Amino acid sequence: MVDQGSGADIMYPDLFRGLNLKLEDLTAYDSPLISFEGKAVIPKGQILLPVQSGTEVMDVDFIVVDAYSPYTTIVARPWLHALSVVSSTLHVKVKFPSRGLIEEIIGSQSVAR
Repeated sequence: MVDQGSGADIMYPDLFRGLNLKLEDLTAYDSPLISFEGKAVIPKGQILLPVQSGTEVMDVDFIVVDAYSPYTTIVARPWLHALSVVSSTLHVKVKFPSRGLIEEIIGSQSVAR
């Protein structure tokens, strides 16, 4: 999910386990976050991982939380700004400049619902 209003890139348990990451892979992150329900969530830690977006690969510093979410990650302003992304929640897509071209990542309308 792309969240233009968030200042943190978040990773949820399904992806954390799916990547075979372990708690030992995390560095400390001790500032609580506020969930969509308005509850404080204490992160498990943070991890810097390479993320491929189209043909671009960049390191993203994810804050790992142990909370339910229908998403595997939330990418936010740090990722958006680093790639110079223009996003459209209506069209479930992002566009960004890359190597003199405009790349596009298209999401799924059904999954977004």
